[in-house]
Amino acid sequence: MSLRNFIQKLHNSTKRKYLERMINDKVNCMKIAKKYSQAYWDGPRKYGYGGYKFIDGRWKPLAIKMIKFYKLKNNSSILDVGCGKGYLLYELKKILPGLKIKGFDISKYALKNSHPKIKKNLFRYLAQKKYPFKKKQFDLVVSLGVLHNLELKEVINTLKEIQRVGKRSYIMTESYKNDQQLFNLQCWALTCKTFLSVPGWKHIFKISKFKGDFEFIFFN
Repeated sequence: MSLRNFIQKLHNSTKRKYLERMINDKVNCMKIAKKYSQAYWDGPRKYGYGGYKFIDGRWKPLAIKMIKFYKLKNNSSILDVGCGKGYLLYELKKILPGLKIKGFDISKYALKNSHPKIKKNLFRYLAQKKYPFKKKQFDLVVSLGVLHNLELKEVINTLKEIQRVGKRSYIMTESYKNDQQLFNLQCWALTCKTFLSVPGWKHIFKISKFKGDFEFIFFN
């Protein structure tokens, strides 16, 4: 189990107005965001992404890092838990056309509007349920920005399933190292159910017997 630094730079490239979101009818916005429908993905910014469109090459640097670090090849297999519209899987597939990809997400809207070239590889499922895959079926299982949206018991279930079906794994979740980062996270988060510090997350990894790689993103 090792700390990685794949995404924080990309995360920091987005500017956020924390107080503006906090006072902009946030409780109602949270209720709408948690439906993970059109409003969350492609509606006004106060409900979520504010337009989660495909930008050619945006996920390419991350795809390259993963391929290099995890030594993925054309015959490798990868599962994306909480794949959204599947843009990362698409970039991975572009680089390695023979890569075997699978992804699932809770959002019907995201799957319906996923990249057309990989839509057939995606399906609707819940991250906290037992996955319909065999033990160590995938060379790599990834999950980006999913764990913090679950209740604590569900987080543990998800980590155990990721550990079970993947030979290697990498997860990214929101966290904080100080009071300012916690405040910013609480202002910004619309769908987060589990707010944990870095030591808190590491404790959960231990309880779950999760041995994969991990990354925390911080709201500075």
